[in-house]
Amino acid sequence: MLHPVSAPDSVTTPNYSDRIGFAQLTRRAFEGGDLHPLREHLLSRIADGTAEAGEGLDLSLIAQLLGEKEAGLVIQSEVLSFHQLFRTPCAVPKPRLRVLALAADIDMGGNTPIEFLLEGSDIELLTLYVVKGVGLPETLPDHDVAIVVASDSEECRETLAVIEQAAPRWPRPLLNRPELIGNLDRDKLFRLLAGISALDIPVTAHATRAQLSELSEGKIGCESITGELRFPMIVRPRGTHAGVGLAKVDDAAALQAYLAERQEQDFFVARFVDYASPDGLYRKYRLTMVDGKPYACHMAIADRWDIWYLNAYMAFSEEKRAEEAIWMQDFDHAFAARHKAALDEMSKRVGLDYFIVDCAENREGELLVFEADNTAVVHNMDPPAVFPYKPPQMRKIFAAFTAMLSRHARNGVGRAA
Repeated sequence: MLHPVSAPDSVTTPNYSDRIGFAQLTRRAFEGGDLHPLREHLLSRIADGTAEAGEGLDLSLIAQLLGEKEAGLVIQSEVLSFHQLFRTPCAVPKPRLRVLALAADIDMGGNTPIEFLLEGSDIELLTLYVVKGVGLPETLPDHDVAIVVASDSEECRETLAVIEQAAPRWPRPLLNRPELIGNLDRDKLFRLLAGISALDIPVTAHATRAQLSELSEGKIGCESITGELRFPMIVRPRGTHAGVGLAKVDDAAALQAYLAERQEQDFFVARFVDYASPDGLYRKYRLTMVDGKPYACHMAIADRWDIWYLNAYMAFSEEKRAEEAIWMQDFDHAFAARHKAALDEMSKRVGLDYFIVDCAENREGELLVFEADNTAVVHNMDPPAVFPYKPPQMRKIFAAFTAMLSRHARNGVGRAA
């Protein structure tokens, strides 16, 4: 019997279903592998009634990787209605550690892709989906350490609330405490980080379509939405990631044109910060924060402000890759040292054991923070022939992550407990 608000204080032998999992399937897709034969195989298993729950979850992910998001989510919901616990086998027959990830019933980008962080390790991963209306089991599957992998998104609020209610009596160390994850939301993070010396984070405010329409028509001023807002400004639909709907609007007319192309009713707005370097290029950094320490994840260089790694085309520029390699190599005594005080205070205020920061440096040399979250992908899939400097750096991050899990399992407490 499952209870939505149970507070389990004991563990039991896990009743899991095995799956191929996120890391392996995403890697196949990333490397250009054809997922259709596997999809047909899994469909035939389901048709003849021999499929396990883990195979159903793999089919859901394959559908999403093939661009069939809605179909994938329908499959996932059906599977999770009767089974919530899954195992991703580790690289050794006898795992040194068993980690329990607490996930939400959401699309493939809505939970921390923890499988990448554990790939090739001697740690076994169990993923328990905390489903709306079902919640947590009376007795938890046996584990050494647990970590919340659900995001700060609206769809995960119920999942986080259920875990938060159970957290005080959790029988093992619980990392990335659920009550802290909500602080990563765009319109909360700037409040959390306000006043940190040498850290610049623009006020991000929620604005309704009606408000923005009035602003575009000159009926209200920017200050009616938030005091520091002005043109040019950044606008994006609320709840989107990876640049979906993101735009810089220079004036009221541009805002009116933007709204004419969007259907959403709720948006985030913030002042635009021109963070171009003296050479005219923009440099955006992804840092991984593990146990309070920053690690270089990637550096994107482009001639556009709305930059992320894919649209920077790093694979096509030897010069850009050389700069990224040097940034990684010198990170501890250069970038991280330069921003040590700001990063330390940021980590302290966020309070999570593991999270990711997308940032830059503004023209005053301050740390310009765009976003922090716990679900950005940190992986080792880039071809080593093109990015020879990346695998060692990714292994460094993965080693720090597994060492953090081991330390908390050994000590019996989490950072924010």
